[in-house]
Amino acid sequence: MSFDNDGAALTIIEEIFRLFESKGKTSYLGEPISQLQHALQAANCALREHAPAHLVVAALLHDVGHLVEDLPEDIAGRGIDAKHEEIGHEWLSKRFGPEVYEPVRLHVAAKRYLCATDPEYLAKLSAASIQSLRLQGGPMTESDIRAFETSPFFRDAVQLRHWDDLAKVKDLETPGLEEFRGCLESAILNVAP
Repeated sequence: MSFDNDGAALTIIEEIFRLFESKGKTSYLGEPISQLQHALQAANCALREHAPAHLVVAALLHDVGHLVEDLPEDIAGRGIDAKHEEIGHEWLSKRFGPEVYEPVRLHVAAKRYLCATDPEYLAKLSAASIQSLRLQGGPMTESDIRAFETSPFFRDAVQLRHWDDLAKVKDLETPGLEEFRGCLESAILNVAP
């Protein structure tokens, strides 16, 4: 994917902003916050840790798969895994490079990985996250762990997962969506031709 000018980047950014404007107020799947609040909190965690722009964008858009599909908010309660990470990966791969879309694709696998490799991690998950973990296959097996660790993006996905887990705080003040425009521009314009 390549871009001839900033016009393409602006179009993608406006598309993202419209998506959050139209669907960002929906509840974040059993948590006491909205989809937009969750995205902003995750991206703010990345900013506070001085993550590169592409990881800030991955944090902001890690759950975009929930926004681009018209699925019921209680889908996990119905016993269905929406596979939002795959939907998000497909959507993002048309707009960003692999340094953004691969951690997004792997962030659910990172939860399963952490549940298998960090005994304290599982105890810290919210009830909604535990419910979705069951639908997503539960903790990884030893062979799953070894395979996951071969991905060049596995460390980024694990970091993204930690930001995801921290981004569920009711009434937490964060920068607004506009504050992430520069990171979005950087991540879009740095896509290799």
